[in-house]
Amino acid sequence: MKYPLDLSFKLIALSPQLSVTDATGQLVFYVKQKAFKLKESVTVYADREQTRPVATIAADRILDISATYRFQDTQGNPFGAVRRRGMKSIWKAHYDVLRGETELLTIREQNPFAKVMDSILTEIPLLGLLSGYLFQPRYGVTRADGSPVLTLQKRPAFFEGRFRIEKVADLPPEEEALAIMSLLMMVLLERRRG
Repeated sequence: MKYPLDLSFKLIALSPQLSVTDATGQLVFYVKQKAFKLKESVTVYADREQTRPVATIAADRILDISATYRFQDTQGNPFGAVRRRGMKSIWKAHYDVLRGETELLTIREQNPFAKVMDSILTEIPLLGLLSGYLFQPRYGVTRADGSPVLTLQKRPAFFEGRFRIEKVADLPPEEEALAIMSLLMMVLLERRRG
């Protein structure tokens, strides 16, 4: 993949649709989340027409703050998961990226105050239009030893959510795929919180 990767989704949509493009503007992934589902399940596609599935991400339980979201390839083979850290994620988002039960990477919100202010301003008429330009939450993906590998930051935008993934250090391809899938799921979950 050619970094940076740009994620974008419409803020006003019945079912959230997330697209990921690389530095050349080519679509890398497309996700359309089903609306009104109790147990989260999304399919990641390689095209907007949703004809080439890449992976599925499914929650292990219904509506829980400590849910684990398991990744499967198109043949149904599991290749990893992302787990939201329950109470630690109430104020400051914290996710563990897993292969089996082994923690490979961690995703942490770097400034929870920015997300809180962004979500508060979004609810105020007229000022909500500017909230996307004032506060940009930032997330870091690190190895178990604390060394950074990727960053995800909200970008200024009107009427849509925009995020950018920057590569800080090299990752093996299988870990990179896990990290990107985890960030996609995290963005879908965190957008509900602000």
